[in-house]
Amino acid sequence: MAKRTAIGTIGKGRRGISSAGWALRGAAAGAAASTALNAVTYLDMAVRGRGSSSTPERTVEKLAEKAHVPIPGDGDTRENRVQGLGPLTGLVAGVGVGVVVGLVRAAGYRSRPTVGTLLTTAGILVAANGPMTALGITDPRTWSRTDWISDLVPHLVYGAVLKKTMDAFDPP
Repeated sequence: MAKRTAIGTIGKGRRGISSAGWALRGAAAGAAASTALNAVTYLDMAVRGRGSSSTPERTVEKLAEKAHVPIPGDGDTRENRVQGLGPLTGLVAGVGVGVVVGLVRAAGYRSRPTVGTLLTTAGILVAANGPMTALGITDPRTWSRTDWISDLVPHLVYGAVLKKTMDAFDPP
């Protein structure tokens, strides 16, 4: 039976949704949350007139180099592929974190709203920024306050949307 704690509820209780069902719900919630993250990011770019980040593309380049997998094409064709693959890495991270949250749900954990939002935000920050940091493309220790806000706000929106969407999937 489910047990209530200060940070949430642990235990399956009576739900009747399979692990695969929760994983699919998590993927859908991750896609919705990724869309919200992108919308906030693009709004910030439009309001402040700032350019897009090149870190996703540089990550693709570095991963391809490390894996010894060439990105096909010459000149503009190759560059266009890299520009397409960069944002896809963010979508994969966003949907992937959603799947993990769905599987945690399948295991019986239900967090309180603030706790769930913060945990999910931490998860997406690690999934999105971890590879770039590990590959030496960025170093969050050197970011300015504005850089941190520009990164945290969209990821907090992601966490809130994912949490709210997953909660909506709970049976009554």
